[in-house]
Amino acid sequence: MNDVAELKQFGYVHTQTQGIPVAEFERLRDRIVSDAGDEPGSWVHEWSHEAAELDRAGRVDEAWRYHAMARFPFPDGAPRRAAQAHCVDAFARSATGSALERLDVETPEGRIRGWAVGLSAAEPKPLLVISGGIVAAKEQYAPMLRIATGLDMAGIVTEMPGVGENTVGYTAKSWQTLSHLLDAVGDRAQASRTVAMALSFSGHLALRCAVNDSRLVGVVTAAAPISDFFTDAQWQRGLPRITVDTLAHLTGVDADQLGGHIRDWALSDDELTALAVPLYYMASDRDEIIPPGELGHLQRSVRELHVLSHDDEHGAPRHLEETQRWVAAAIHTLRG
Repeated sequence: MNDVAELKQFGYVHTQTQGIPVAEFERLRDRIVSDAGDEPGSWVHEWSHEAAELDRAGRVDEAWRYHAMARFPFPDGAPRRAAQAHCVDAFARSATGSALERLDVETPEGRIRGWAVGLSAAEPKPLLVISGGIVAAKEQYAPMLRIATGLDMAGIVTEMPGVGENTVGYTAKSWQTLSHLLDAVGDRAQASRTVAMALSFSGHLALRCAVNDSRLVGVVTAAAPISDFFTDAQWQRGLPRITVDTLAHLTGVDADQLGGHIRDWALSDDELTALAVPLYYMASDRDEIIPPGELGHLQRSVRELHVLSHDDEHGAPRHLEETQRWVAAAIHTLRG
């Protein structure tokens, strides 16, 4: 069971990235008093009930967004698992007749699922891969595939290992899932010209992948852990419970064992120095999840670093429009 105050605090930025009006978030927020099952007044019930009402009204493109919030931060039982399934189903129905296609990639570690646009064996294009963090289903960021279309790129939106429909486990080698994805579409896109828009924890995976896989030509990320997050035990003790519980769920370890389990996942100065492609990094000065020293590691070691800083909390919820413009401009530059 999650802390209701944390659900409301960290859920807010995810409602905004999906275009859910602030007034709607506040209306539902005020009705939520618990995170117990799917009873009225619970997080899952209120978001799911609203989603069902929207679906019945024929507003399926809005309904999937509310289902995505109902499964937030991760499916910890039957009610959130149902919300996850409803989110995927509603999104698929909203995408009917569009250029979006389902993408399934089987790997030795599990199945990666995504939504794709612009893949073509006859006319392969440079590729944009989009991925969110540990609490974000792929559907949440699928609308950003319009950036790929606008830049004449192919695009894929997928998920972190263990998130949503991605059955690959979250381990120290999870960066390889991005390489597996590029392998799978290499005959329908210019995989050697891939830009990764990888937010939060997926940014950490994309950076390690870029060091090892030369097909990536640039990484755009926001609020990504780099080194201190994985090694600073004191910082870890102050993390929001929702972050610790989600990471424990994805990694399959007990919360009290998490710090030791991820300690070796830190990116070293040598790895950051070896990064041969541009990195665009958005940082928040008052981030509750990402340690303030992470930016220093990047500034000392990364060859080509572009930084956008906000006086804001994790995800910079008060600066979303500015951040989205900056991200789009960065992708445009990396596209060439």
